Amino acid sequence: MSDFVLRGGEVVFADRKPAKHDILVEAGKIKALLAPGAAAPAGIAEQSATGLHVFPGLIDAHVHFGFGEKITEYSTETAYAAQGGIATILGYFLNNEAYADVYKREQEYARARCHVDYGFHFSTANEQHIKELGKYVSDYGVTSFKYFMNFKGEEGRYLGLDGTDDGFFWDLLGESARVGRPIIVCHTENIEIVNRTRARVQAAGGKTLKDWSACKPAVTESEPALRAMYFAERSGARVYFPHISSRLALDEVRKWRKRYDQVWIETCPHYLTHTEDSELVGIGKANPPFRSKDDQDALWEAVADGTIDLIASDHSARKRATKDKPLWLAAQGFPGIAAILPVMLSEGYHKRKLPLQRICQLLASGPAKIFDLEPVKGRIAPGSDADFTIVDLNKERKFIPAEMGSEADYSLYENQVLKGWPVRTVVRGVTVMDNGRIVGPGGHGTYLWRRIGQPPIHGKLS
Repeated sequence: MSDFVLRGGEVVFADRKPAKHDILVEAGKIKALLAPGAAAPAGIAEQSATGLHVFPGLIDAHVHFGFGEKITEYSTETAYAAQGGIATILGYFLNNEAYADVYKREQEYARARCHVDYGFHFSTANEQHIKELGKYVSDYGVTSFKYFMNFKGEEGRYLGLDGTDDGFFWDLLGESARVGRPIIVCHTENIEIVNRTRARVQAAGGKTLKDWSACKPAVTESEPALRAMYFAERSGARVYFPHISSRLALDEVRKWRKRYDQVWIETCPHYLTHTEDSELVGIGKANPPFRSKDDQDALWEAVADGTIDLIASDHSARKRATKDKPLWLAAQGFPGIAAILPVMLSEGYHKRKLPLQRICQLLASGPAKIFDLEPVKGRIAPGSDADFTIVDLNKERKFIPAEMGSEADYSLYENQVLKGWPVRTVVRGVTVMDNGRIVGPGGHGTYLWRRIGQPPIHGKLS
């Protein structure tokens, strides 16, 4: 791992406007921010970022593993991440067994293959998970746990999961509060309303993405969010809502935060670029669904005003063959990691004048703060990891899946020209992507053993 000084770049910060700095890197850490052209230690190498913007290494906090080839997906999907300028990912696991064996198995796959640094979220689906919650924090460095509010009755059976209820949820939140308040990630969906509505839409012959959206009206997202926030307030837990998609849910969270502020919101690029009027059909099938233009406008407003805390991909490496089907047969979800930054630059910065500082908050400092990654990740400052996403704001490039690393052989943005692309991804001082190409073998990425309210530890596995 060589020491170097990165010269000539415009550094993007989360707490102030971009500014010219040179960056001194030693042993994979940021040693100092220097005035442009300032002297560096004798004999140290120089690398150029002239004419480019230097973001902190970006973080995708919502990635799903298990939809690609198990042996290779840590390699392919972290290569895809690096091509999108992402230096750290957090991956979700959904299991009905205790996580000791899951953790060991996934680490065997991941540690030899990841191109970028990584951490895990565990989903909580049975009584044993509640009982072992504190153990997962202390023994595996996992400080965030997902709970599917929709997996009631038989809803989760296709994944081998037991049905859940509000009693389970209440006990989960209480245990979280007791063991240090790891984040509970709540998938908000009122499945009772969805089931009845979906039956009517199917009976009427629905087959478009607008029909898919009609199955899951905004109230099915907002009502569970209200319930989750009330339970969190009464139990003292912290809750996080992934992939929020509607104006109604945003409005309810805004109101609730005035009485309880331990609530965070994520949205995804596809809700900012696609609506229910899309003709993608199976390719565009997601949960929650694409919604109306008014909902999309509300999301951009929330991105600009700070209501939304971060943007993540909800990536899954599903193949086109599982998606390119009639609506009711198509799988849900799609690949997205590599598109996050180009979408936010093209649609946010260039089209809507969203400040680079705000993009830095959404893609770097926000996820680092919420998910116990700071101050190691998410900022360019002395002592932090030398993770950099180096960007050409004016680079225009067509999004061509065949040129990207994912096992998924398509993209929502296929053949679209996006303006603003990462040209280099640096993880702990090592370039892992250069001009779209992955440089070096997998295995450079290290596990991030997270600790509540403390810096993560690199590389610790057990």
